[in-house]
Amino acid sequence: MQKSLMNHLILRSILVLSICFSCVRMPMAGDIVINAVGDVMLAGRWANDIKARGYAYPFEAVKGELAAADINLANLESPLGKGGREYTGKKFRFRGAPEVATALADAGFDVVTLANNHIMDYGAGALSETLVSLDKADVAWIGAGKSLIEARKSAVFEVKGKKVAFLGYSLTQPTEFFAGPRRAGTAPGYEQYFVPDISAARKEADYVIVSFHWGKEGSGKVQAYQRAAARKAILAGADAVIGHHPHVLQGVERFRNGIIFYSLGNFAFASKSRTAEYGAMVRLRLGHGRREAEVLPLDVLSRRVHFQPRLLKGQQALQVISEMNRLSLPMKTRIDLIDGRYAIRF
Repeated sequence: MQKSLMNHLILRSILVLSICFSCVRMPMAGDIVINAVGDVMLAGRWANDIKARGYAYPFEAVKGELAAADINLANLESPLGKGGREYTGKKFRFRGAPEVATALADAGFDVVTLANNHIMDYGAGALSETLVSLDKADVAWIGAGKSLIEARKSAVFEVKGKKVAFLGYSLTQPTEFFAGPRRAGTAPGYEQYFVPDISAARKEADYVIVSFHWGKEGSGKVQAYQRAAARKAILAGADAVIGHHPHVLQGVERFRNGIIFYSLGNFAFASKSRTAEYGAMVRLRLGHGRREAEVLPLDVLSRRVHFQPRLLKGQQALQVISEMNRLSLPMKTRIDLIDGRYAIRF
């Protein structure tokens, strides 16, 4: 009897140790977590105000959420430098300080897309400075470069034994900002470029995340060309499409085996606009047959948060989710409450 009990206790101990060992290994072999946010622009009229507080200040309220991901992605909406030739063909031009690159890295950002309508505001010279500053800060970049070939290159990360590729494209004016064979600029979001790029990335990586700068500023309505490009991106092999430029939230679409966020709105943006009130952080969880996109609503209205995005909770968060669900009705997609999170499984 005593021997039998001893054997039982030994077997039980082995079982407990095996379970505990599995628990220890699970995070290493678990889901890949990717956070994506909208526009970051710490330049212009309010730049001195932000500089006085420190360039790390805009990210402090959400730094813990950024730390929860393996990879963090943002849209960097201005060059970072001191030189360059100003483009005077449009009303708003921005140029941020090189120190912003370090602040992005310290906040936890691993990759930024430069495919937007401001990165060339001070020409090829400021773009070159931006790339140097980001490289020094160890922040990868996509969507722009010294030539069309460089602008179309992917940034690839290896996480938990899997490869994740990121690509970025712009579908905004001025088209003079688009890169050419021997001209610096942004990657044009034309099908002839992004379809083969995504297909090639799909062959090399386990997951492909594609960023588009597109849409109508200040409008929650998704334009037909956005849907067409997004769906082609998913069909080419993208797992997720992340959009920005309108500065406000747009709807979400679950298409085939992918997910499309048409606009995440602003993130840390040095503007006092009253229309850009809410944004969102998207948290993708990929792996082991699980594909989920969690939506974390953000307050980004500068007169309330002073350029420092803050997570919304309770009724305020629910109101933002309800609005995103309304905007998503044409795409027949809904964000649900799943295990205490606002999320979509795709």
